[in-house]
Amino acid sequence: MAKVRFTETALRDAHQSLLATRMRTRDMIPIAEEMDKVGYFSVEAWGGATFDTCIRYLNEDPWERLRQLKSEFNKTPIQMLLRGQNLVGYKHYPDDIVTKFVEKSYENGVDVFRVFDALNDIRNMEKAIKVAKDQGAHVQGTISYTISPVHTIDGFVDLAKNLEALDCDSVAIKDMAGLITPTAAYELVSKLKEETDLLVDLHCHCTSGMTPISYYAACQAGVDILDTAISPLAWGTSQPPTESMVAALQGTEFDTGLD
Repeated sequence: MAKVRFTETALRDAHQSLLATRMRTRDMIPIAEEMDKVGYFSVEAWGGATFDTCIRYLNEDPWERLRQLKSEFNKTPIQMLLRGQNLVGYKHYPDDIVTKFVEKSYENGVDVFRVFDALNDIRNMEKAIKVAKDQGAHVQGTISYTISPVHTIDGFVDLAKNLEALDCDSVAIKDMAGLITPTAAYELVSKLKEETDLLVDLHCHCTSGMTPISYYAACQAGVDILDTAISPLAWGTSQPPTESMVAALQGTEFDTGLD
């Protein structure tokens, strides 16, 4: 069993979940060099609501934030969340806009593109995935996880296989409401590992309180990457705390090797 890697979400999802994405670039830059030394799989620092909030509320240039962070993160890949055909906005954009936006995101510093569609409609992910792959980026196709009569483990696995066919490098289980139970996490991760050759990332929010247990179950099933947030920006509607998960896995076969 290989050690588990972490994606640190403090610079994007964590403050989006707890602070309405109001963290400013000037609050990120002083700690970025230290974060770069940790040994994360990636640091999620762009995309999602950061683009909109920079412009609408913080009087910042989101592209400038990306470039500044890129100059600090020399070892750790910068990851963004991309809403498929919606990019970082709230409607579908034409293919030429999608192409240009993904190219420019890569050019300005995005190394890992996590591409999702809220309704798991792969047609809304195809263009962004293809363009990101053409740039040479790591592309993480995404399963938007939820529970309903039509959302089955087999359905999610089929989606992952389709993402693999599009040449994605990894798959993320994006549990945005914190609904995945330890049993479901174990079952889904196991099946994804059995039926695809993709790296599997589990991304959950702590909303329900089950998430750290689900993370451990995912480790037992062979998960490759877990999304965590440094503790001041963890828990609640954010991710489990990075330090607590590192400590919980220490001395086990899933030991992250992080300090």
